[in-house]
Amino acid sequence: MAGYAPAVGHLARAEEGGMWAFLSARLRMWLILAVGAPLLGWLLGKVGDALERRRGPSTLTRVLQKGRDWLASRGRGPLSARRPAEKAGPRDPGVPAR
Repeated sequence: MAGYAPAVGHLARAEEGGMWAFLSARLRMWLILAVGAPLLGWLLGKVGDALERRRGPSTLTRVLQKGRDWLASRGRGPLSARRPAEKAGPRDPGVPAR
């Protein structure tokens, strides 16, 4: 067939993006929240703790530690900070339990 060019545009775009191109947007977001956020929070905490040990408390160390706490509260998955389980029973103490 004269003038026939195979449609390889979608393959070229997939190779440009690497493996991320093959993952759905939802899976990419889950990976970022499940792995990236806790690791970044851990790293911020380690840097903040090391700076505080060397130079004492400062605005920078407090910001780094707050960043760690903020990311730990938003992380999901196996590396995130564990939250305490909610108490069993009704949420409103005025409602009698069944």
